[in-house]
Amino acid sequence: MSKLFVGGLAWHTDDNTLRAKFEEFGVVEEAVVVKDRDTGRSRGFGFVRYAQDADAESAIAALNNVEFDGRTIRVDKASERSSVVNTTGYRLRVLGSLSHNPTDSAAFR
Repeated sequence: MSKLFVGGLAWHTDDNTLRAKFEEFGVVEEAVVVKDRDTGRSRGFGFVRYAQDADAESAIAALNNVEFDGRTIRVDKASERSSVVNTTGYRLRVLGSLSHNPTDSAAFR
């Protein structure tokens, strides 16, 4: 299974239009245009997931830097989100408006 990043989408491109274009290269499991959570408007990028890696590679080769829906898009493999794991056992606390005394007991509560 391969997930692709698609950048440079036109503001009017929707999930169905994105899916239809990428289905030319194989079975698309998911096609999503990312939207702003407050306004609901497109953020100009999306993701397409294929069941077969070969289909994803074909789509990258055929569609990267190609005009689609009035804009030149960028297509590449999506990078996995990295999660930061705290292995120290300490919690991070951001402190503000403290006195300049580094032994201020308020900072250690």
